[in-house]
Amino acid sequence: MAKLNSYLNFDGKAEEAFNFYKSVFGGEFLGEIYKMGNAPGTENLSEEEKNRVMHVALPIGGDLLMGSDIVPSFGQSLIVGNSNYVSVFPDSREEADRLFNGLSDGGNIEMPIEDQFWGDYFGSFQDKFGVYWMINYNDEYTK
Repeated sequence: MAKLNSYLNFDGKAEEAFNFYKSVFGGEFLGEIYKMGNAPGTENLSEEEKNRVMHVALPIGGDLLMGSDIVPSFGQSLIVGNSNYVSVFPDSREEADRLFNGLSDGGNIEMPIEDQFWGDYFGSFQDKFGVYWMINYNDEYTK
């Protein structure tokens, strides 16, 4: 069976964002934070673009949260939008609260985390880096 992992793009904020996510989720990066300037063919990048993240991965509960920065001189641009969410299923209500409060710090809460009519403990928000998250806990999912 194939495995799905989330991949996030940033405009020069990937390292800051992933250090923030690491502070909330815990753990260590898988490998190092790879920079654009370490890749072949990037000699002509500005120093700022050489310092952008080419790839970073943070293991979370058997999955990977991965990301990188765009490189404007490669013609890339970032369009922040709400067409994608990272959906997290913690093991307890306490963990749901911890993740919701930690990740939403400095962001914009769409739905406060609370018991919902469909039976789950759920909340959603956009974090301070523009990434949209859903935190969803249900006893049935952890069995």
